[in-house]
Amino acid sequence: MGVAGLVILKKRIKSIENTKKLTKAMALVATSKLKKVRVSLYTNDTYFKSYREVMNEVIPSLPKENRYMQSNGSKKKLIIVITSDMGMCGAYNNNVIDKLKEITKGHEEDYLIAVIGEKGKSLAKRHRIKTLDKYNQTISDVPTATEAKSIFEYSFNMFSEEKVGEVSILYTWFKNPIVKEPKECRLLPLTFEESEEDHIGEDEFDIEGNKEELIESIVPSYCNAMILNAMINSKASEQGNRMETMNSATQNADELIASLRLKYNRVRQGAITQEISEIIGGAQAQS
Repeated sequence: MGVAGLVILKKRIKSIENTKKLTKAMALVATSKLKKVRVSLYTNDTYFKSYREVMNEVIPSLPKENRYMQSNGSKKKLIIVITSDMGMCGAYNNNVIDKLKEITKGHEEDYLIAVIGEKGKSLAKRHRIKTLDKYNQTISDVPTATEAKSIFEYSFNMFSEEKVGEVSILYTWFKNPIVKEPKECRLLPLTFEESEEDHIGEDEFDIEGNKEELIESIVPSYCNAMILNAMINSKASEQGNRMETMNSATQNADELIASLRLKYNRVRQGAITQEISEIIGGAQAQS
C-alpha cells in the first residue's frame, strides 16, 4: 500500500471521527432526556401505586354492571402498542414487536393493532403485521396526561361501540437502567387482581352518594393514570436504550479509529523505509 493507500486510510479515519462526534452528541441528548423522564417516572410510579391501592379497596363496593367493567361479548381484541418515532435505540422496538407477535401468534385474526410510533409502524409492516393505519397518536419526550386521555378515549370508543371486547396496552417496563421488559397490561374491561402489594379488604368500602357517579369519576381517571404510567415507562426505556446504543457506537468508533491509525502509521513507516532503501540503493549504484 503506497501513498494512495495512506490517503484512503486518512479519509476513513476522518469519516469515522465525524460519525463519532454524532454518536457522542446523540448519547448526551439521550442522557439528558432520560434524566428528565426518570424524574417523571419516579413521581408517577409513586402516584400510580397509591391510586391502585385505593382502587383495590373501593372496587368491591362498586356495581360490576357498568360500561367499564362489563364485557360486551365481542371476540375482537385491541392492542395499543407503544414504540418510538426515532431510531438509534438498539433492540427497543424489535423487542416490543417480538412480544406482539408472541401474544397474537395463531390468533392474528382476533386482534386489532394500533401502533404508536413511526418506527414501530415500519417494523410491523416489515413483519407483515396488519395495523390500524388511521391511528396517528404521538407521544412527547415526557408524556402528558392529555396524551393519555386521547389514547383512553380512542380505546373506550372502540370498546363501547362493541368493535372490540377487550383492550390492552403493550409497553416497555423500565425496571432499572439494565432491565427493560416488554409487558402487556389489560385496560378494558377493567379488572382488579389482588397481589402481594395490593390488598382488597374483606369488608365493603363505605361509599356515600351515587355509586354510578363515582364510577364515572374515578374509573376513567384510573385508566388514564394506567396509560400514562405505561407511556412514561416506555419513554424511559427508549431513551435508556438510545443512550446505551450511542455510547456503544462511540466506543466502537474509538476502537476502529485506533486500529486504523495503527495501520496508517505502519504503512507510513513502511513507505519511509522503502524510500530510504531506494535512496541508499541509488547512492551505492553511483559509487
